[in-house]
Amino acid sequence: MAHGNKKLTDANKDTEQKLLDWLKDCSKIVIAGIGNELRQDDFIGSQIVRNLKKVVSSDKILILDCETVPENYLGVIERFKPSHILVIDAAQTGLEPGKYTLVGFEKVRGEGISTHDLSLEIFAKYIKKVTNAKLILLAIQPKSVEFETGLTEELAKTAKEITDLLSKVLIQ
Repeated sequence: MAHGNKKLTDANKDTEQKLLDWLKDCSKIVIAGIGNELRQDDFIGSQIVRNLKKVVSSDKILILDCETVPENYLGVIERFKPSHILVIDAAQTGLEPGKYTLVGFEKVRGEGISTHDLSLEIFAKYIKKVTNAKLILLAIQPKSVEFETGLTEELAKTAKEITDLLSKVLIQ
């Protein structure tokens, strides 16, 4: 999978470059979005992968909407044999709402970064063991995880920005 150096003017440049560096030896990638549609901004991971499915199609890319149960997709991911796995989820990063960063999975449980930390920890340990793929979390700071549907304005913009970023990086 070739990856160019096209930049998005509105994207977080540091995250974009880290993503490009992380993907440089990628042969097959799984993009797993996690989210709860009933908890406002917690839905962002699922929303981004739903957007990506409309614009990215390749036999080298598997896009999964895992909702709140990424562990239910372990078999599908294992059979795909990816070299890389990108998980997208709302997470308490300490950043401003809508800002995002790439986080190694070793930090997910220890720092309690994700609202799905037990599931993500189990998921990451198992999938790393059976696929030996590179794993990384694209963690997005939510504004609200109240019981309400629909992303906040800030995270709706972030969902579009990340969809654009990933589609440009992946469609090379």
